[in-house]
Amino acid sequence: MRSHEIDYRIIGESIQIVEVELDPGETVIAEAGAMLYMEDGIQFDTKMGDGSAAAQDFLGKLIQVGTRVLTGESIFMTHFTNLGSKRARLGFSAPYPGTIVPINLAQAQGNELIVQKDGFLCAALGTQLTITLNKRIGTGLVGGEGFILQKLSGDGMAFVHAGGTLIERQLNNESLRIDTGCIVAYESSLDFDIIQSGGLRSMIFGGEGIFLASIRGTGRVWLQSMPIRKLIQALAPYGKNRRKESGSILGDFLEP
Repeated sequence: MRSHEIDYRIIGESIQIVEVELDPGETVIAEAGAMLYMEDGIQFDTKMGDGSAAAQDFLGKLIQVGTRVLTGESIFMTHFTNLGSKRARLGFSAPYPGTIVPINLAQAQGNELIVQKDGFLCAALGTQLTITLNKRIGTGLVGGEGFILQKLSGDGMAFVHAGGTLIERQLNNESLRIDTGCIVAYESSLDFDIIQSGGLRSMIFGGEGIFLASIRGTGRVWLQSMPIRKLIQALAPYGKNRRKESGSILGDFLEP
């Protein structure tokens, strides 16, 4: 199944949204709750599965539901279709501040992309969402990514969310050491592993943690400067002192 060809534009700087323009009959799929606005003519339907060819029959839908449960995502996805007679637009927003990454899967190695489990935002209909398992136990335990990652397959546009600033790197038979949890996505031609950050003194006093992520090979990798776990850690001290800061908007926001 060929993916629908959708037009888009990214709006904003530090807290971005993606606006998708659909021709009559075109569909975009998205995580539940990601839609920000939509124009007349667009209707949405909540379905099990991504609507790709692999998820058309009952067994395919059942497998996809199981994989989405494993990744901690909703078992349902929302399908937005332009049923009108002219082009119509709709916008999607990310769950926390950061950057939206537009990726053409037709230009990715093997038409596949490995994405952190909460990084997927939306994609053209025809994109298949499955899971892939980290091959190494150490990677799953301390890599900041877990054992289970999402795999996007297809030949259309997909949109991934990164926390903070986005960095895209092209590796040519090279390796890159990265702070764990800062990898947003990478092409399936790359090899992802976890290594020690250095000697004993560096691991204890270096401030970079005990482990680093290592990615090597030829392909593209996308990095984020502020993964959600770092954002939570940065805001935690304000939450502890919220009762002392009765006039603080941030303190009220963090109140349980």
